Parts: sequence; C-alpha cells; structure tokens
Amino acid sequence: RTIGDQIGEAKASGNLGNTLKILGQFDEAVVCCQRHLDISREQGDKVGEARALYNIGNVYHAKGKHLSWNTAQDPGYLPQEVKDTLQKASEYYERNLSLVKELGDRAAQGRAYGNLGNTQYLLGNFSEAIAFHKERLAIAKEFGDKAAERRAYSNLGNAHIFLGRFDISAEYYKKTLQLSRQLKDQAVEAQACYSLGNTCTLLQDYEKAIEYHLRHLVILEELGDR
Repeated sequence: RTIGDQIGEAKASGNLGNTLKILGQFDEAVVCCQRHLDISREQGDKVGEARALYNIGNVYHAKGKHLSWNTAQDPGYLPQEVKDTLQKASEYYERNLSLVKELGDRAAQGRAYGNLGNTQYLLGNFSEAIAFHKERLAIAKEFGDKAAERRAYSNLGNAHIFLGRFDISAEYYKKTLQLSRQLKDQAVEAQACYSLGNTCTLLQDYEKAIEYHLRHLVILEELGDR
C-alpha cells in the first residue's frame, strides 16, 4: 500500500484470506478475498480476478462444511444457513469457471468442476454433482492426473449411491480401488474397499461384501489404524 503497488496488495489480500480460512475465521477471510477481487477488477487483471473468485468459493465451501459438521445428516438434509453458504460457494465457483473458460485455463476448469461437484453433492443435487464430476474426470484424464482421476471416480461412486444406482457406484469404486493401488495409497485403498463392501451389501452380494470388508480390515491392521 505504501508504495502504491495495487497488484501486490491484491495478492497479499488473497493470501491473507486463504490463511484466515484455514484458521476458521471465515467472515474476515471473505473480506480479504473480496479486496483481492475488487483490486483485480479495477486493474483489469483477469487471472487475479479468477483466482479471487475461486478463493471466495473456497471460503464459503469451507464454512459450509464447518457448519455442517455439527449436523450429522446425509447430504441434502441441511439447515438453511448451511445451504445458503454452500449455494454461495457454488455461485462463486460458477463465476470462476466461466472466467477460466474465457482464459482457456483447462487445469483451473478441472479444479472448478471438482469443487462444483462437491458443493452440489452436499446440497443433495446428485445429478448435477455427477455432471460436474464427469467433467472433472475428463480433464484429469487429459492431464494424466491420476490423483484427481481417482478422486473423481470416488465422488461419482458416492453420488450414484444416493440415486440408488448401486451397480454403477460399484463400477466407479472398482476404478477408485484400481487407481489407489497404482498410486500405492493404502489409506485410499482401504476406503475404496469399505465403500465396495457397503455397495455389495446393498446389491445383496454378501460373499463379495465380506471379501472387501476383510481387505479393508487387513489394511487397517497394517496401517495400525485403531
């Protein structure tokens, strides 16, 4: 501010906003991220504007998740305050998405699609969540980003469960399992086995369910996860 470096001030405000978000000071975080947005717009800095929109979406997303921890309900059955907060997150992600499309930034589009899928899932809009996660999946494959691809499969599996499409969920969870083994991520492999065990139970394939739950148990013992 002293040297009149507005772009510098914008970036610093954005960083402050992200730090306050991590500290759980969501309202202060929004103020800082909004400052980042305002200056970026004044300066005609489209990249900064896109980043600020994404960050504000992140703050509302984190706030919504934080508020919903106190309500141990299924996605979609949320108090109004939580719904409003997640809706705001979704709106900022949408604005970020249209801007990064304009800028031709595919990696940023992938991040926006993933987060839109996650917010729509929490809001109980499972069909919308699936559409966003499929877009996320396509971009992850485009970039050869195996970790993002794995997350997309997992999220697609979760959303199909709530639509009662257990067979489709099982297919996505199997892909999650496959990738978690490729990535040598045992914690994620365990989670995939757990999800598959539950899905096979819903499909009344109890033999398979037992197999997956046993595999889940073996990994937890290996990881020493009490």
